Amino acid sequence: MPEQDLMIRTTESAENAARALPANIEAEAAYLGAVLIDNRVIEELRTPLRPEHFFEPLHARIYERILTLVDRQAVVTPVTLKPYFEADEALRELGGINYLARLTADGQGLLGARDLAEQIYDLALLRELVSVGRSLVENALDTSDEVAPMEQIEKAEAQLYAVAEGAASGSEAASFGVATHKSLMMIEKALKSGGHISGITTGLTSINEKVGGLHDSDLIILAGRPGMGKTSLATNIAFNAANRLLTDLADGISAKDSVGAAVAFFSLEMSADQLATRVLAEQAGISSESLRMGKISREDFSQLSYASQRLADLPLYIDDTPALSIAALRARARRLKRRHDIGLIIVDYLQLLQGSGRANDNRVNEISEISRGLKTLAKELDVPVIALSQLSRAVEQRDDKRPQLSDLRESGSIEQDADMVWFVFREDYYIAAKEPKRPVETDDAKTHDAHQAWAADMERVYGLAELIVAKQRHGSTGKVRMRFEARITRFSDLADESMAGSRYD
Repeated sequence: MPEQDLMIRTTESAENAARALPANIEAEAAYLGAVLIDNRVIEELRTPLRPEHFFEPLHARIYERILTLVDRQAVVTPVTLKPYFEADEALRELGGINYLARLTADGQGLLGARDLAEQIYDLALLRELVSVGRSLVENALDTSDEVAPMEQIEKAEAQLYAVAEGAASGSEAASFGVATHKSLMMIEKALKSGGHISGITTGLTSINEKVGGLHDSDLIILAGRPGMGKTSLATNIAFNAANRLLTDLADGISAKDSVGAAVAFFSLEMSADQLATRVLAEQAGISSESLRMGKISREDFSQLSYASQRLADLPLYIDDTPALSIAALRARARRLKRRHDIGLIIVDYLQLLQGSGRANDNRVNEISEISRGLKTLAKELDVPVIALSQLSRAVEQRDDKRPQLSDLRESGSIEQDADMVWFVFREDYYIAAKEPKRPVETDDAKTHDAHQAWAADMERVYGLAELIVAKQRHGSTGKVRMRFEARITRFSDLADESMAGSRYD
């Protein structure tokens, strides 16, 4: 009896494996016929239908050619398609060029073209889901290699995310035409923004002019020694990008055309309320220290309350979960992308992330895994990722405290994986620490002169900060000078008269 049951189950398995993939060839043909009768059908689609969504390879080739001709503003009919398919073997088997004419013979597809397109799209997603399911089952059953279930779950979630976004089929090599089209869209966006932003705005004109904004799929490393203002700059950029999106949407500009973005801020060092306090302090113009200690007037509190109401709908999402692994961070980022369509991710900071556990015995390998994971995340979600990073103490041993690429802590792979590396440097921080003894009337002239020289130095650099662009794949390296208001932890552009000294190296 058990043997008979096994045979029945084996037979059922074989039948399930042989079951055809979800597809509707007739719907594909009817839709292609509708497009050939009226090319405007493509413009009315609610779903982003692409050639790879067609199950029949011939239909995919026909639709790809239709899209190419429509993009050239040519009228597409069976007659204009004929030269491109005269040598097509698959078409020849179906009756040659006459098959193209037969597609338009029944015009009923025009009555439900959008519904047909949605069905073709949905069936393509189901086929991708079947593929992910098979891969998941095969990997789960394969115990020949080292078993890593959490890694398999992370990969499966990434594949499911791609299916949910309708992007799994698009993971294959893109044609040069597709790549150039995306490039032209980026250039057009830069042109519309005034000629200097092709990505997401940082909110600081001087930085935007140097790097062109934050570009999709880029990993930006923002590094500096403690006290330089890394988190402050990252918080400023997060607020500026989110606030620009909010403002543009209120002005009727679509999220796609905006240079702002919804922001996901992963804070492994500070709590969500601490970050919110910083943003409120900056916007209300009140010292964050005064806020924490309650040393504010009723007028200040009213200002704070107004700022809080104004920022209630700000598309800035803070995740302050401590000790996140790189796999967990990527999973959370995918969910935020799916739910809130985030366009910028900030991680504060890289060294507080954890690796997969297998690399824990070697910190350099673990940091390498984390930096690669962040770059993969940027490409997977097609958003810029800003990761804050600590610098080694070697900076403190030099006379010139300006950071260098070799100061990146614990791994050279951070520099290798990054598309841009930024260093924050504030000279006034170091000069303030060297203040000589404050003179009194009884002190000699030498003591007075020393303090006066220090005060002159301090006045020269007080409130100034530098953003050193040490690496940039898209442009030149150099230096951007900014103003830093330590009281409210805000970076801003220098006034025009101060820009004379801000030439790039």
